[in-house]
Amino acid sequence: MSSPFVSSREAVCPQNLLDLAQGFAAPRVAIARAGAPLPMEAAEDATKAGIMIPVFVGEADAIRSEAAKLDWDISGYAIHDTTGEEEAGMTAAQLCGAGEADVLMKGQLHTDVFMKSAVSRANGLRTDKRFVHIFHISHPDGGKPILISDAAVNVSPNIETRQSAIEEVVDLLQRLGTSRPKVAILSATESPIPAVPSSMEGRELADWAAKHIEDADVSGPLALDLILSMDAVKTKKLTHDPVAGQADAIIVPDIVSGNALFKSLVYVGGGCAAGLVTGAKVPILLTSRADPAAARMASAALASIRCGLPK
Repeated sequence: MSSPFVSSREAVCPQNLLDLAQGFAAPRVAIARAGAPLPMEAAEDATKAGIMIPVFVGEADAIRSEAAKLDWDISGYAIHDTTGEEEAGMTAAQLCGAGEADVLMKGQLHTDVFMKSAVSRANGLRTDKRFVHIFHISHPDGGKPILISDAAVNVSPNIETRQSAIEEVVDLLQRLGTSRPKVAILSATESPIPAVPSSMEGRELADWAAKHIEDADVSGPLALDLILSMDAVKTKKLTHDPVAGQADAIIVPDIVSGNALFKSLVYVGGGCAAGLVTGAKVPILLTSRADPAAARMASAALASIRCGLPK
């Protein structure tokens, strides 16, 4: 029996996100260990929606078998036959590093094996940027989405990593059509207090952004009520803050708060979460077995938008 706090709404891929993705040429997506039901179903849905050209990596017999179960003719797509998780992850990453694919996607393999392949310098995906995971959470009633970073990759991101996260969410929001993004730095208070390190770091990050980030408003520290609720903003007399109560993105201090926040918005709020890892040569889709079909489609759409390939 589900908890009464869990939303009964079924997640839906935002149509505007899909429409925006379909305005670009479909990227080639290298799917590491594709021969399993969930990655194949996701690949079929995204391919038929025109936002993915699959590049299958894994045991070729398993890939063809799963496609046959879906009655999907994949004869026109590349299949790279590999054995086991490690070889599949390395091959998929190498294809992206060599420019033979535009997106790297996790299939049926463990996350640590997949990410080890992505960060290996031998595969050519590393850049001078830090890897940052971004969740795009859409509102179930069609309101504006909110981005959350970092909820899945960096456990205790230092100041420099969170600076990269600010840069990445601003860039992604602008690609999504928000000309001047509003970014909030999460803490438990709106005042810098030495006993709450995240609040001191929030002010430091906001001051850094004021000097280094153009065409965006960044504010911190802010508690969650002051990020999400204009009523709370009015009550606490913070209406002069350009971000409070109207944030487009939240930069979290650690993986626990980020992971709890995104899952609350999904499981309690009923939102649809699309996620990708930025900072590599190509966007990385770090999908989960728990992701519903709508979330996998939304993630593919987000990757297509991030690639921005001209038609």
